[in-house]
Amino acid sequence: MPDMKKEQFVGERLKPDAATFNTFALVGGVPQMPKRFTWRGETFEVAEVLDGWKELGPAKEGGARQYLRKHWFHIRTTTGEEMKIYFERTARSTKMRKTRWWLYSLVPTRKGRKGTSQSTPKRTEGGTEQ
Repeated sequence: MPDMKKEQFVGERLKPDAATFNTFALVGGVPQMPKRFTWRGETFEVAEVLDGWKELGPAKEGGARQYLRKHWFHIRTTTGEEMKIYFERTARSTKMRKTRWWLYSLVPTRKGRKGTSQSTPKRTEGGTEQ
């Protein structure tokens, strides 16, 4: 039976490596994806972007207008983790105005990297976990 990987909610900010992208450049209205970032003191490098989408929300002034709130990316790192990260177009507060990149969730590798689940239970043929 295939190994079942489980997505884990994180909800923590990332620190993008500013040397790997232009922080303020928007190419075609989409923020440039950092090629490397730090989370919980560990550096991760993006191997590939698996998917991307946008999240809309109501405009602050009301009415039927929609405002682009977040740019989402489903990525795979060079060490095999799958992560969903997003860029907030508007900061949550003036205190956090420079915090725009967030790690929403991850599917850890079996390698047990720092800050991730140490292992995923193996399933036997009968469906029980070991």
